[in-house]
Amino acid sequence: MSSTFLERDEIKELTGRTKVALQIAQLSKMGIPFFVNAVGRPVVTRSAIEGRSTAPAATPKKAWVPRVLTG
Repeated sequence: MSSTFLERDEIKELTGRTKVALQIAQLSKMGIPFFVNAVGRPVVTRSAIEGRSTAPAATPKKAWVPRVLTG
C-alpha cells in the first residue's frame, strides 16, 4: 500500500462519504489538497495525508555580515 495516491476505500474512510460529490465537498472542507481526475473522482496524494513535503527544502539564508568586513 505504498502507492502515490490514496485508494478509493481510503478516501471513503477519510471523508466518511461514499458519494463522489460529497467526498469532494468534504475534502475541501477539511482543507486537504486534492484534484479531480478525468472521470470526476477526487485524487489525494499520500504525502498530503502523511505530512511529508513534496517541495524541495528551502536553501538556508546567508548570515548577515557587516559591509566593513566584506569590503
